[in-house]
Amino acid sequence: MANPSEIKVMTSNALRSVFGELVPAFERAHGHKIAAIFDPAQRMLKRIAAGETADVAISSAPAIDELTKQGVITAGSHPTLARYGIGLAVRAGAPKPDIGSVEAFKRALLDAQSVACTVEGASGIYFAKLIERLGIAEQMNAKARRRPGGLIGELVASGEAELAVQQIPELMAVPGIELLGPLPQELQIISVLAAGIFAASNEPQAAQALIDFLATPDAVRVFKAKGFEAG
Repeated sequence: MANPSEIKVMTSNALRSVFGELVPAFERAHGHKIAAIFDPAQRMLKRIAAGETADVAISSAPAIDELTKQGVITAGSHPTLARYGIGLAVRAGAPKPDIGSVEAFKRALLDAQSVACTVEGASGIYFAKLIERLGIAEQMNAKARRRPGGLIGELVASGEAELAVQQIPELMAVPGIELLGPLPQELQIISVLAAGIFAASNEPQAAQALIDFLATPDAVRVFKAKGFEAG
């Protein structure tokens, strides 16, 4: 490419494993380089509110919609990329409790010695409300292992926690753990992943090329392999 560019991307933690596979392919095909910053949606919004900018934002659809209303993201530039739910994981080789029903899920949480979850991530915010709804907040808070964000499954891989609760693609990105499955349907919440171009982008054409690439059939196959559902 005659004029390769660096594309700065502010993106959800859920895309770590997808980017690990797709970014090299995009860079080979288009000549541009990707500089990615991975954050939970709430932390990303705080960084942007503090004045940070980039070329592409990839986050939950509500976050992208809010940024569009603020004029930070160019109107009409944000397609839906994929959908994903929340799941539970254990350390590889550990016993796998049943979580297929609401009662089984609740019992698995209560029986666990410790449960890892995020504070600022969407899954952690939802989980805090969910345990209140299930009437087990006091027991769970006493044995919670929390981090602000990041791949919470790492605490299970290292033996610091018995169970991890997070969005499925983020759990699947951690070596040394195994996905138990999604939350029971009655408790599940599905997030929609969307992308948009910053109004202040210095590389809007390159940014659009990346978004288009993430919607190609080959990219969709990678999304599915990493725990996402079709958008």
